[in-house]
Amino acid sequence: MAPIAVGDVIPDGTLAYFDEEDKVQSVSVHSLAAGKKVILFGVPGAFTPTCSLKHVPGFIEKADELKSKGVEKILCLSVNDPFVMKAWSKTYPDNKDVLFLADGSAKYTRDLGLELDLSEKGLGIRSKRFALLIEDLKVKAANIESGGEFTISSADDILKAL
Repeated sequence: MAPIAVGDVIPDGTLAYFDEEDKVQSVSVHSLAAGKKVILFGVPGAFTPTCSLKHVPGFIEKADELKSKGVEKILCLSVNDPFVMKAWSKTYPDNKDVLFLADGSAKYTRDLGLELDLSEKGLGIRSKRFALLIEDLKVKAANIESGGEFTISSADDILKAL
């Protein structure tokens, strides 16, 4: 499948997260994004260096600025289970705006056309690094990285698109 692109409507799918009561919840992507301006950014793996030290912290640090430009939700997607995503989210104690979403089977990542086969590195199917700006389910900006790069999918890059 071709990767999601500007002008496309994002597919619906079910992802998992932990709520404030520490219970695993399933949520549809459309329920999170319909009628809203949201950022969906994907990372190859929880606890990996670029994801943990640069990509996620940038969205946490720039959350207020993103919200001031109308962004209602900031969603972090990774092909990990919800328990890993919960543990990873706890490493950012100052985070109050980024929702960590698990795509354990990579089904939603495949539906986006953004899967990355890292089997040679022992990681299996993962997500490409990307950041999508979505308004009422329609992609307004699609910043999709090549390989292991981190050059166009940062919070600053999305701010430029707003």
